[in-house]
Amino acid sequence: MGWYADDIERIIVSEEQIKERTKELAEQVAADYADRDGVLLVGVLKGAVMFMADFARAFPLPTELEFMAVSSYGQAATSSGVVRILKDLDRDIADKHVIVCEDIVDSGLTLSWLLRYLASRGAASIEVVAFLRKPDAVKVDVPVKYVGFDIPNEFVVGYGLDYAERYRELPFVGVLKPEVYSR
Repeated sequence: MGWYADDIERIIVSEEQIKERTKELAEQVAADYADRDGVLLVGVLKGAVMFMADFARAFPLPTELEFMAVSSYGQAATSSGVVRILKDLDRDIADKHVIVCEDIVDSGLTLSWLLRYLASRGAASIEVVAFLRKPDAVKVDVPVKYVGFDIPNEFVVGYGLDYAERYRELPFVGVLKPEVYSR
C-alpha cells in the first residue's frame, strides 16, 4: 500500500470511482452550460488542484482556468470560520460564468464567504462543483449544485486533501487514523 499504509484507516473513494464520477460531473455541468460563453473554472488551492485538473480535462466545452487560495484552517483539523485570501484571482470575472471547483465542503463557512466574495466581483453566474461533501458537518447552508460524493464526517486525505501538507498525492480518498492528527 505504500509509505502511507500505517496512516490510512480505510479507503472510502477509490481511484476508479474518482475517475468515473469526475467524468460524469464534467458532462453534467457541460450540459447545463452548453449555451453559455465565458465559462471560467475557479479552483480553490491547494486542495482542489487534483480534482480541477481532471474535471477540466473531462469538461467538453471551452473554458478558462483561474485559481484562488484562501485559508480558514491553518494546521487545525476544523474550520475556524475566519477566511484570509492568500492568492486572489488574476483577472476580472465580470460577466463570466464561474464554476467554483472545490475539494470538500464540510462546515460550508469558507465556501459561503467565497461565494459572496465572487458575487461582489460581478460574475454573470456562479455555481459550485464539489468533489466531496460532508452533509453531517454543514454549519451554514451553501448552494452546491454539483457534488461528486457525500461522505461521513471523518478526517479524510488524498486526491488533493491533506493533513499538514501530506497525503495530497494519493490517488484515492482515505480516512486518516485519529492518532495521526492527534499527535
